[in-house]
Amino acid sequence: MRARRINQTKTRLWFKGLPVRSQGDSPSDNKVMDNITVRQGETVFLRLNSSHHPRLCAVEQKCAQGDIVTHTAWLNRSSILYAGEDKWSVDPRVNLVTLNQEEFTIKIENVDMTDEGQYVCAVQTSSRPRTTSVHILVQVPPKIINLSRDIVVNEGSNVTLLCQARGKPDPVITWKLISPSGDLESDDEYLEIPSITRQRAGTYECTAVNDIDADVQTVDITVNYGPAVSEGKYVGVTLGQRGVLECEADAVPEADFEWYKEDRRIFNGFDGMEIVNTGSLSKLTFFNVSDGDYGNYTCVAINKLGSSNTSFLLYVVIEPTSSTLLQGPIAVQDGSGGAMWVHSHICLLFIVFLPLLLRF
Repeated sequence: MRARRINQTKTRLWFKGLPVRSQGDSPSDNKVMDNITVRQGETVFLRLNSSHHPRLCAVEQKCAQGDIVTHTAWLNRSSILYAGEDKWSVDPRVNLVTLNQEEFTIKIENVDMTDEGQYVCAVQTSSRPRTTSVHILVQVPPKIINLSRDIVVNEGSNVTLLCQARGKPDPVITWKLISPSGDLESDDEYLEIPSITRQRAGTYECTAVNDIDADVQTVDITVNYGPAVSEGKYVGVTLGQRGVLECEADAVPEADFEWYKEDRRIFNGFDGMEIVNTGSLSKLTFFNVSDGDYGNYTCVAINKLGSSNTSFLLYVVIEPTSSTLLQGPIAVQDGSGGAMWVHSHICLLFIVFLPLLLRF
């Protein structure tokens, strides 16, 4: 129906020639019902019936109507929603459900926070006007409205994360480190991390909770730090064989690698060598080790926060022959730099002279 204008005074509302006060003529003519609590998005029913003692529930409301009814109206604050069967509200969500001598019911669909407040049912009976009021409370699930963005910081920096949410009832906000899982938590919209370390890098979860629902969002923190390389090794390789030096660096962002022999930088393809960098690992490969390849090598890992280096020794391993067996024990360096005895003098002599002894 078309919306209608109303003439208002300070204390009275006029419709169809009937003055309706915001309160009845006497306290006994006015009823105040319990609050209606409804969730955002639901439908609320405002119902006036002849019981004089309305029943209340989450989605339905009844208020009293008595005697012979001549005029009725539902009002929100000072605005008339319905006067009898005539719709005064321009809101398409507000509609008439039932209107007769026993009941006057309207409904508001898809309830929002703007619908919260006092509603008055005004009734003119054959004896006197009466009013019944009810207050609608709208519950709203939490929604995170302001969250820190993913951030990249250098190790040692102070970090503050912010998470703000709205809802009704007011949501409770908590922070925690979830990946990798840790014991860092906060029961506040702010999470303070002083002098952050690389161990505090990861995914942080903000949770906003109230009686209705929960909202969860995450923030990623990346912590940059300079390279730290693994300890170099002694690597023994036989002349003409394949050899590999491996250098590993822990760094964020990932490090770039450089290889040096003595003080000379080595490039990929140099003298038959191959350099392959994969993430945090760099491999220097010799496909056919020559005499000139033996010596000291240095691996340098570099990123924007610094550099680190470690040294390797590529040394010759002599394959045992009949002549070397007679010379005594041979020591070969393992990967950790310790000496490993390959043959003992007694065993070698026994092996050499055993065939001669068997002839006698």
